[in-house]
Amino acid sequence: MEHKVPGDPGQSHPGDGGAPGGGAHHGTHAAHGAHAPESTAMERFGNRAWAWGKEIVTILAIALVLSFLIKTFLFRAFYIPSGSMENTLRIDDRIFVNLLVPKPFALERGDVVVFKDTQGWLPPEQPQTGPFTWVGDVATFLGLAPDSSQQHLVKRVIGLPGDHVKCCDAAGKLTINGAAITEPYLFPGASPSDTTFDVTVPAGHLWVMGDHRNNSEDSRAHQALSGTGFVPISAVEGRAIVIAWPLNHTGILGNYPNVFANVPKPSSVSQGTSSGVVPTGK
Repeated sequence: MEHKVPGDPGQSHPGDGGAPGGGAHHGTHAAHGAHAPESTAMERFGNRAWAWGKEIVTILAIALVLSFLIKTFLFRAFYIPSGSMENTLRIDDRIFVNLLVPKPFALERGDVVVFKDTQGWLPPEQPQTGPFTWVGDVATFLGLAPDSSQQHLVKRVIGLPGDHVKCCDAAGKLTINGAAITEPYLFPGASPSDTTFDVTVPAGHLWVMGDHRNNSEDSRAHQALSGTGFVPISAVEGRAIVIAWPLNHTGILGNYPNVFANVPKPSSVSQGTSSGVVPTGK
């Protein structure tokens, strides 16, 4: 029997590649060849998934920051809970408010404004209950959801500081500084006012009214009730500029400059006066 010894080339056997241990080497290479592509593919997939995940998280973080900054300094969404501004604004409308009004841009007559209830026009807000109320609060804080707080109101600016606002003249129209105005934004069939009033707007305040005049507890009602009809300009959150939802009611909110084009400037800005607000005919 022939034995192989170190240094002895020995005989070649079929399939052994002509080298001692050749079969074992081929087996090792085959094993590596079978597993290496699978391992490499998994690593590549993991690296790509990690890169995609970081990119998505980064995009979401940037979007949240931008949303917060926009909501804080430029635009803010609000929800309309009542019909006092129909048909300009309807119940459940979502609007965007320009926060650059009243500063640095000034308010104008005819602007639709959202303001905080600093005068006690609304009943105290009821605390929301439930395990997930914080989700809505966070979404509102970040600007991802409209503010549905009942402690904001939306009305149209009729009188600026110093304006003498009166209703009604012989033709049944509202007058500002002696000039009668025709109001196309009023709810169909509504009169300019179902109460009479004669007020001069004090410095730093506004006289506001709803477009649905006979369904709006605005400056008229609160001036008659508690003398709080003049709204502080400091309470104004901004000017409503667009209806964003629902889709069948989207549109731009104008301030009807032609309506107020002939209104003269007030003679002076005083502390404000009021001859009272009383129901028509009384």
